[in-house]
Amino acid sequence: MLVLQLLFFLVLILIAAEVFVNALEHLGERLKISEGVTGSVFAAIGTALPETIVPLIAIFGGTQNQRLNEEIGVGAILGAPLMLSTLSIFLMALSVWKRRGTHGHLNPERTGLARDLNFFLAAFSLSCLALFVPHETAGIRAALAFVMVTIYFFYLMLTIKASEKLVKDGHGTEAEEPMFLTRLGLPEGWVTIFFQLGVGLALLVGGAKGFIHGIEQAAPLLGISALMLSLMIVPIATELPEKVNSILWIRRHKDTLAFGNITGAMVFQGTLLPAIGILLTPWVPVKEVLAGVVITLVAAAWVRFMLARGQLRIWHLAINGGLYVTYLTIALS
Repeated sequence: MLVLQLLFFLVLILIAAEVFVNALEHLGERLKISEGVTGSVFAAIGTALPETIVPLIAIFGGTQNQRLNEEIGVGAILGAPLMLSTLSIFLMALSVWKRRGTHGHLNPERTGLARDLNFFLAAFSLSCLALFVPHETAGIRAALAFVMVTIYFFYLMLTIKASEKLVKDGHGTEAEEPMFLTRLGLPEGWVTIFFQLGVGLALLVGGAKGFIHGIEQAAPLLGISALMLSLMIVPIATELPEKVNSILWIRRHKDTLAFGNITGAMVFQGTLLPAIGILLTPWVPVKEVLAGVVITLVAAAWVRFMLARGQLRIWHLAINGGLYVTYLTIALS
């Protein structure tokens, strides 16, 4: 029964994400913005909502057990960028391995990808630093959180500013499928777009709330802590929208959208959510947390390093998959 409950809420979360992202693509097309903005900002935020809402609801009262809420919150906050920078990137590359070969090239728009990774590395390094800042120095923690939020808004400004030139260069957003609500007979327009966005968001909140209660019941049965469950299991489930969307896009040779969907979500989840965690949870360097933060930074730095060398190949991202296995070995030992 518990498995069916978790599966139900997981399916609800995935359906909600699809509804939300479908509306976002049409919004991007109507606003005449670039694939970079649609991938790194709109699609990234949209598909990041499941794993974003889970820790927020957990921290602000997911269950009656405050310690459990905090463990789920911290695990979900840090597990998301860990999963994106390691397993998600690896699976995306693996999906085109047969077509492009081990030494095949990946061709995302370089300036946008470099910007995403630079901002993520800068912000997530601060969240690592905050692990070692004592709770008694609340002012320093608050300052770090403020800087991380500021970094994200600065990132948004630069990404949107670059959009106009990218559209002129042929990187404009095109929605490939009709809006879901227009298939039901509603007229296509701004009202329908925003209504579908609202429906998707409401379903995401409901699905996340149910999923958290399922985790509360599953952790004791599996014999592991809620922290480990939320670090390892929750991100695999909630990152499915990013994985699926990026795999579909890269198989259609839309490498910019595929990478932007993942790295844009990394920036979103590496700035705003850790800022909340730093302020509202026991943000401390226990083994599972510290290992996750360090491996996430190494994985992102590896992709940025290979990009700086001039090209990305399929085998380069196999290293990211290996880093995820490394994390599991450390966390479960």
